[in-house]
Amino acid sequence: MSDAVKPDPSDADLVPETDLVLEYDLDAPPAKVWRAVTIPALRERWLPDRDLAGAEPESSIAGEEVRYRLRDSEPPFRESHVIFRIEPNEDGGTRFRIIQQACHDRAKLPQAANSNCCLMRAAA
Repeated sequence: MSDAVKPDPSDADLVPETDLVLEYDLDAPPAKVWRAVTIPALRERWLPDRDLAGAEPESSIAGEEVRYRLRDSEPPFRESHVIFRIEPNEDGGTRFRIIQQACHDRAKLPQAANSNCCLMRAAA
C-alpha cells in the first residue's frame, strides 16, 4: 500500500498543487472494490451520506470510476469532488486511486447585492 503519490501523467484534469491523490494496491478484485464505492449501504460505512452534497454519484464509468461531491459540515461549507478510480493491478488485486479536487464553482457562490455598478437607462 502506498500513500500520497504524484499524479499519473494520463490525469490531465489534475492540478498537482491543490489536488490530493492517494493510491493503494488492494488484495480484493476490482469488482468487489467497485461494489464498496457504489452500493450506498456499503459506501455508507466509510463515506457517510452526511459528508456528501448528494447521495448519488455525479458521474460514473461502470467498473472504472465514480465521482461524488463532498460538502464540509461546518461553515463556509466548502465543496469538493472525490473521484474513485479502480483498475486491476499486476498481482490480481486492485489499484485504487482516490482523488480529491476542490470545487471552483464561482457561479454558485452568493454575489454581493451592492455590486457598485451603475446601470444606465435611457429616460422614457
